[in-house]
Amino acid sequence: MGLRDKYAYAIQTAKGIRFDGSAEERDGKLHWSGYVNSEDEKNQIWSALKTIPEWRNDIVADIKVRPGAQATAQAPAQQTYTVQAGDTLSGISKKYLGDANAYMDIFNLNKDQLSDPDKIKPGQVLKLPQQAHK
Repeated sequence: MGLRDKYAYAIQTAKGIRFDGSAEERDGKLHWSGYVNSEDEKNQIWSALKTIPEWRNDIVADIKVRPGAQATAQAPAQQTYTVQAGDTLSGISKKYLGDANAYMDIFNLNKDQLSDPDKIKPGQVLKLPQQAHK
């Protein structure tokens, strides 16, 4: 499996926000270079990259916010949570959604990286449903 396959989720995230640049595999690393329209978009790409625990060894990135760019009428930023040792989806759900039984909402939103709601790993960055609160 190549690095583009390994980081397919991050590449899809970048395409979804219209990242103006590229992610090229060379010298055993995935080199990202390009522009986005806001810090939020830049953070979305970084959050997606960091879903892979060994991202520090694989990624070289120069992602910049386009000078003078201000996104207008943006959708709310996707809230995420980084899994800690001892976490469960029901515990995360109770804390952020107010209902431990809503854990399947988190699972369904993260099927791109989860295959079983009982198998989450520290370091994974999970998307939270929009109604999430702290």
